[in-house]
Amino acid sequence: MNATQNNRSEMLHAEVNVLLDTFRRLLRRRARTNLEKLTIKTHPADLALLFRHFSDEERLQIFIIIQKTEIVGEFLTELDESIVQTLLEPLEAEQVSVLLEEVSSDDRADILNLLPEEKANSVLKAFDREESEELEELMAYAPDTAGGIMSVDPFSLPESTTASDAVSHIQSSEDAEMVFYLYVTDENDKLTGVVSLRDLVVAPSNASLKSIMSPNVVSVTTDTDQEEVAHQVSQYNLLAIPVVDADNTLLGIVTVDDVVDVIREEATEDFLQMAGVGKDREILMKSTWENARLRLPWLFASWIGGTAAAYIIGWYEHTLTSMVALAAFIPVIVGMGGNIGTQSSTIIIRGFATGRVQLVQVGKIILKEIRVGVLLGVFYGILLGIVAYLKFIDDIGDPVSLGLVVGLAIFASMLIATSIGTLVPIFLRRLDIDPAIASGPFVTTSTDVLGILLYFIIANSLLHTI
Repeated sequence: MNATQNNRSEMLHAEVNVLLDTFRRLLRRRARTNLEKLTIKTHPADLALLFRHFSDEERLQIFIIIQKTEIVGEFLTELDESIVQTLLEPLEAEQVSVLLEEVSSDDRADILNLLPEEKANSVLKAFDREESEELEELMAYAPDTAGGIMSVDPFSLPESTTASDAVSHIQSSEDAEMVFYLYVTDENDKLTGVVSLRDLVVAPSNASLKSIMSPNVVSVTTDTDQEEVAHQVSQYNLLAIPVVDADNTLLGIVTVDDVVDVIREEATEDFLQMAGVGKDREILMKSTWENARLRLPWLFASWIGGTAAAYIIGWYEHTLTSMVALAAFIPVIVGMGGNIGTQSSTIIIRGFATGRVQLVQVGKIILKEIRVGVLLGVFYGILLGIVAYLKFIDDIGDPVSLGLVVGLAIFASMLIATSIGTLVPIFLRRLDIDPAIASGPFVTTSTDVLGILLYFIIANSLLHTI
């Protein structure tokens, strides 16, 4: 399976390189007709991928061609946010509104939210009143909520509609967003049930939707976090999920294609935060200065930890002077503690993201991770203690004590690290703060400082060097 996936990845990479070279060759030759033909034949998603590698001048030239094609709307929805901003900001409001004509309402709102407020307002005025009001309503929702990613064109029918009439309505509908399910409403537009397309087509033609619908509808509200929306869709294996207000009035739906984007975005943000580089998903698209500026504050925690560790080592200078062999094992103790701490925090954060870890399980989770820390600490403590003894058996007077100090230190370091790596994400979750920020510099720095401190405390206690 891995070999097959690698082959497909290599083939895709090769195809992208061929396309990239072809576009650039045609641009150099100013072969506009051939460029237009190639653009039309290339899938919008592939064009969006190529735009990451084009220079600003190349992007501008090709976008001029794309603007005149029918794929421009889909192309804009596939682009990275920073590139969308760069391409649309120089255009007049009327031009932007024309480009967004074939874009779904939720994607329109997302794109307009990327533009400066004054420019976005000008574009809104270029739409007709009904479309403008619809977009303003969508833009009012936070972008990372169900309201911010929903489509306001759900397909719904009254409870009294017969199955045959419902099928006719579906066949004649052109504006509805992907009809995965047929949502059923009462006379007040309140969501009362859902009918799958399979159940609809096999039902008697004169059966009412109320008689064949499932009243147990999984839904979310407009203020539901997009990560929770994705979790609901995943848990119940849905292709779309309805969005309702406090009165259960059907407002829109979030489809699976939007959920896939959410999952990718949230996973990217979590990985970036766990690595300690912020949460900007497009950090690779930033300039050198912007990239450094985004990463600078996150690295400050590591700098503080490193400085604290240096002071600790300075305080125990006499200990190191008395037994220089102690210095040889500082990297191992620090590294093992940092690694196991990061592992624990990653497991907990991923558990929260997938719903496998709940706050009601806190006690059980903490005890389990502590037991893991004890087992691994004992194993590597004994292993490193033996290594220390054998390494310095002929160089110092008491290699047994050195082995004992090193073994106990790595045991304590790994135990503390698993505890911190487990407790910090749980604590942040209780405070309703994204636990992903607990990893990276924060967990590793704290475990490094405590690991070194414990190392020298144990050394002073057992070796009597002071």
